[in-house]
Amino acid sequence: MQHVRNFAIVFALAAAIAFLPGGGNAAETLLAILGMAFLAVLAWFVYTLSRERQLTLAALSDRQRAILYGAIGLIVVLIAWAAQAFETDGGTLAWILLLAVAIVAIWRTWVEVNSY
Repeated sequence: MQHVRNFAIVFALAAAIAFLPGGGNAAETLLAILGMAFLAVLAWFVYTLSRERQLTLAALSDRQRAILYGAIGLIVVLIAWAAQAFETDGGTLAWILLLAVAIVAIWRTWVEVNSY
């Protein structure tokens, strides 16, 4: 019975967004809030991770640190560019390729640091 109630609540909210005046604006506002919350949680995670691994980051060579921070910076730029990039096929392809480059750079740095 609880599933029926939950379905009815979701259906009522969806109907309100679809049929009430200003519902589309409310949905866009909610999505913007969720997007900002996601980015805030992501920033908090990166901050916490960097504080926990402070000694490891300090032990990196200058080249390794530049590659790591450059790749993280590229991911931040890609997140900001995502809305415009996905409007065209070429932008989508470039976004995916640049994300792959950043991930490979982080992975290679991690492998290099952890090899003995």
